[in-house]
Amino acid sequence: MIANGDTAQERRFAVGLGLTSACNLSCAFCYRDATRDDRLTLGQVKAVLAALPVRSVNLGTGESGTHPEFSRILGFLSGQPVKLTITSNGHSIAILDDAQVRRFHDVEFSLDHPTREEQDAQRGAGNWDLLLAQAERCARLGVPVTFISVMMRSNARQLSEVARVAKRFGAPLRVNVYQAVHSRDFALGYEEYWEGFERLFAECDAIAIGEPLVRAMAGLPPRVGGCGRLTIRVTPRAAILPCVYWPGPGVPLATLVELGPALVEHGAFQESRSLPEACERCDVRASCGGGCAGRRKLLDAIAEPDPYCPIIRGERPRLEVRMRPGRDLPKGESACTTIVMAR
Repeated sequence: MIANGDTAQERRFAVGLGLTSACNLSCAFCYRDATRDDRLTLGQVKAVLAALPVRSVNLGTGESGTHPEFSRILGFLSGQPVKLTITSNGHSIAILDDAQVRRFHDVEFSLDHPTREEQDAQRGAGNWDLLLAQAERCARLGVPVTFISVMMRSNARQLSEVARVAKRFGAPLRVNVYQAVHSRDFALGYEEYWEGFERLFAECDAIAIGEPLVRAMAGLPPRVGGCGRLTIRVTPRAAILPCVYWPGPGVPLATLVELGPALVEHGAFQESRSLPEACERCDVRASCGGGCAGRRKLLDAIAEPDPYCPIIRGERPRLEVRMRPGRDLPKGESACTTIVMAR
């Protein structure tokens, strides 16, 4: 079993829905499969929510607003007893009316650089202005905003500056480490990984830390949720994964319908919770769990410690992290993510 003594609240799942693999942009570092145009149907979305006790739903992967049934799916989801969030490059929010935008518990905008020139160069002309205009609109409507960045070689030293942009809107910054789903061109080296987080925490307070190695080196206790435990990812092909980056075909939706929450006791979900033999005697294994299982799986090294692990190198960095309370953030316990607020 995944845990003992879970409460009913703790046993509710964070569900990530990839409504579509289509997007209006073509970012080189994106993990979506840009060679296909897959999408979930409203019926499949309903089947997922019927199969699980759900606490939150995030719409991501491609740009949800490019889905032809986006409004109908939004209408259904906003009527469910879940916290509904969306991750967008701005397009999906811009096409909604104010009443539809207010249906979200939180709106996440993808911002990877602190200037218009850098952001537009990487994502497309006009993206900076679109993001900020829609963030201002959400603030005006009383809809909470979060910005999300991918920490990669091109921006690892800039993320505290991105966090200051987010703070203009009273928003935190959520940081995911780049995963080499299609290419290693943007992957961080070992030193870049640790320097990136050291710089981030030097100028930002942490609200939540889910990146396993960072959590361990910050001296934090084990998490309750996380990938392979209380997180389900549904791809646009209606495949079920423990992690949005997990390679392979995934489990068919029909299996989730059949097994419900018990799915996490099988296959890839069990594998995502596996502890490498080299980590069994480590004193931070409970917090770290061998590091990011999705990253290890992508490197075809699930039985090995995370490549960013300092302990196997004989090092022991101690991150100086100042924690602060934050508003309710549904993504805070659902993935290997870190959420900060600029000071």
